[in-house]
Amino acid sequence: MKYLSNAFSLNMLDHELHAMSFGVDAKDVPVEAKSIVGHSDVAKLIGEALGRDVPANRESVTLQQGDSLFVGQYRGPRLPEGTTVLPEGSTIEFWRVEVMSNPVQACPYCAC
Repeated sequence: MKYLSNAFSLNMLDHELHAMSFGVDAKDVPVEAKSIVGHSDVAKLIGEALGRDVPANRESVTLQQGDSLFVGQYRGPRLPEGTTVLPEGSTIEFWRVEVMSNPVQACPYCAC
């Protein structure tokens, strides 16, 4: 399964699983990724960065082996309630988190 979120928490992983993350471009975030962005203001900001609608969906997810989590990570000062545009100097960076059972598995996307 593919998910889109504004954060990653270790609580999303089963104790037997491991995760690896790396930065990606906005164009690499799949349209079919299910939104689990919990706050509507943040979902709108991520949607603007992606150029598409991102619905708010306050859902807890436990990632399974083979799942991908795409994270729209806000970087900047604390967002005031009701923010509809990114403050000057702030950005949204995109990351991909891959879930695996073996932490020494070869990364399928690079030579690590």
